[in-house]
Amino acid sequence: MTLAPDPTELVARARGELRMGVPVVFEAEGDAALVLAAETANAARLAGMQALGSLDLAITARRAETLKARAYDGDLARVAVPPGAGLDWVQAVADPADDLRYPMKGPLETRRTGPAALHRQALALCKAARLLPAALVAVQPGGTAEGAGLVRLPLADVAEVLAQAPVLEHVVSARVPLRAAQDARLHVFRPADGSEEHYAIEVGRPDRDSPVLARLHSACFTGDLLGSLKCDCGPQLNAALAAMGAAGTGVLLYLQQEGRGIGLANKMRAYALQDQGFDTVEANHRLGFEDDERDFRLGAQILQHLGFSAVRLLTNNPAKIAMMERSGLHVAERVPLKVGQTQENTRYLAVKAAKSGHLL
Repeated sequence: MTLAPDPTELVARARGELRMGVPVVFEAEGDAALVLAAETANAARLAGMQALGSLDLAITARRAETLKARAYDGDLARVAVPPGAGLDWVQAVADPADDLRYPMKGPLETRRTGPAALHRQALALCKAARLLPAALVAVQPGGTAEGAGLVRLPLADVAEVLAQAPVLEHVVSARVPLRAAQDARLHVFRPADGSEEHYAIEVGRPDRDSPVLARLHSACFTGDLLGSLKCDCGPQLNAALAAMGAAGTGVLLYLQQEGRGIGLANKMRAYALQDQGFDTVEANHRLGFEDDERDFRLGAQILQHLGFSAVRLLTNNPAKIAMMERSGLHVAERVPLKVGQTQENTRYLAVKAAKSGHLL
């Protein structure tokens, strides 16, 4: 028996360290690297990493395209941090907030030789931490790296853990009468990786042998709680619960994947970019994210845990259907959910249809 943390727990620690602005160490065969999130770095730690020698700022290919930097590694670019560059330079490359006011960030030199695996997982860990996908990486050849007391992780473990959907544990269920459905129960699921909990609202007592009316709803603080007119999330949540209440049965999954999986802070950054004239997808790309970073395998896992193998899915998004099917859950029917159009979200919905394939 060992009390030491396993790889999943170490990755969770590393995720928390990056959020606090503390470096972590990745170890690969023959090399090691100090990794620090650009967003949470401070001047002292930046100077400490620069003192180690060659320093890269890893950014995604999406962000590199905005900056006109060559992404020789395909999905990412390793930008060489110039000697003497300060924190302002690092964060200006990482964060597009001032791109229009100060478009000239370079010229940026990007590396085209040597492996990029350490940088790739550094970006993946930043995304998992809901930070901007930009990481300072100081590669130390020889398999050692400075930093007593820092979290150290084998690179293979990081890649394996981040590629998997976290295992969810059912914590508790209790009756919660709702306006839309008095006969409702709330199930709480906790991920083994220490990330946010997810919820299932079960209306009535659905037959486990028949396709259940189901909705995968991603958390939207602004739409669900504040009544934001910029999206259709709040109306979709209420309409889905109303449909289940009227039918007498159903399951609504409330997944903590704010902003299509980029987190509330980055979602607000995207909103700020939309105020500059960019659409939803363009804003995500300028931040360094893909159109949609959500993992719908979580929803399939919850439904299967509750005993369902087939669903009638309330959605306008074909990607949800495809992910359910790939995860072993049969989608017997797609049930459209077209509600919530406002003057403020007309362009948002048009982009959903044109660029994300939503059936509107």
